[in-house]
Amino acid sequence: MESVAEMISKKDELYQRRKNLVPNALGIFNPSSVQYAHGSVMIDADGRELIDFAGGIGVLNAGHCPPTVVKAIQEQAERLIHSSFNVAVYEEYLELAEKLIEILPHGDATKVMLLNSGAEAVENVIKIAKQATKRPAVIAYGGGFHGRTMMAMSLTSKVAYKSGCGPFAPEVYRIDYPAYNKKRQQISEEVFAEQEIQKLKLFFKSNVRSEDVAAIIIELVQGEGGFYVAPKPYVQKLRKLCDELGIMLIFDEVQSGFGRTGKWAAYEHYNVTPDLSTWAKSMGSGVPIAAVIGKAHIMDAASPGTIGGTYAGNPICCAASLATIKYMEEININKLGEQVGNIVRKRFEHFQTTYPNIIGEVRGLGAMLAFDVIKDGDDTKPNAELTKKIMETCAERGLVIITAGVYGNVIRILSPLVIEEELLNKGLDILEQVISENV
Repeated sequence: MESVAEMISKKDELYQRRKNLVPNALGIFNPSSVQYAHGSVMIDADGRELIDFAGGIGVLNAGHCPPTVVKAIQEQAERLIHSSFNVAVYEEYLELAEKLIEILPHGDATKVMLLNSGAEAVENVIKIAKQATKRPAVIAYGGGFHGRTMMAMSLTSKVAYKSGCGPFAPEVYRIDYPAYNKKRQQISEEVFAEQEIQKLKLFFKSNVRSEDVAAIIIELVQGEGGFYVAPKPYVQKLRKLCDELGIMLIFDEVQSGFGRTGKWAAYEHYNVTPDLSTWAKSMGSGVPIAAVIGKAHIMDAASPGTIGGTYAGNPICCAASLATIKYMEEININKLGEQVGNIVRKRFEHFQTTYPNIIGEVRGLGAMLAFDVIKDGDDTKPNAELTKKIMETCAERGLVIITAGVYGNVIRILSPLVIEEELLNKGLDILEQVISENV
């Protein structure tokens, strides 16, 4: 007969160790474990197979451990692990910069700086924008998430992520995100966009002068905020207004890039090019790498020594990113993003129609999709408690999902885009079964 100690799962043992060793403030977004993974499947500490709908929080568009990426990491580790790009230049950094400029050009001349994380990219992009404009202020959006370092946290909207961390960076201003819902607003997208731009113009009169604003930073599809999508007319009008006022327009594409929306960049859906942009997550299949990409004359406005970092553009991370992008091209990651998005959207809309009492708005772009969990069929009544229950029950049944939203009532899908259709549908079946049990 097994002893009580032997009956405790390996996963539970890991979480007990975690509790004893790791600060409580380091969040648990899903109560799962993992010992190894491949494609769209994780094997947990007890040997159970889990379908991954979280993708390392949007990091694994190309899947877990693509063989060519693993090989590139191994080979690079044998040649050069670190020198610091500021000390000794190496080709891997330059090759990756060339590739990023090729697939994500910002006008006639583009430059790139490599970093370690999305938050670090945000910190540096703001420094560049301020130096390029000689202005102090930045405008961000309600619901936005840009990271947990000090400037990024100042730009981030969700106050729960900022508790006790102030004072924050000065001259950060916040406006409402242009979340359009035709049913709720009962006006056209074009009219809504114009109204929101007029609000911004009024904001310049009552909150901060446009002459003092260095940049406006926006997620075209909000990640942590709940997958709200900025309307195309709004973004185009915003681009025009920023040009008129000399304000840098920054797109935060950390979560929306590299095939997630069915294109390399979400901004490709808008026929708009930003002045500057930030990237990370899926550009490296899980290694810590990020980038700021921008128009060359703007990037060159930064003074020597004001941007960069010791590990920025590490050779192993560059090699992993180059191999990831090459693999993405070979498998046509953007087409996969469209295909996964079509399947998921169809199922989510089915959930909405079949379970209207608890499933609210479905929204997103490409394969960056989510739905609200609500009470009594009322979109104004978020149900965070049920959202958590759905997430935890799915985990028990072999499906890893994560939540989002200001109220914690959004279920989002960030599965690898290489996921097999049969496996994708199996995961969606598990999700639907759990939803149906809670109607």
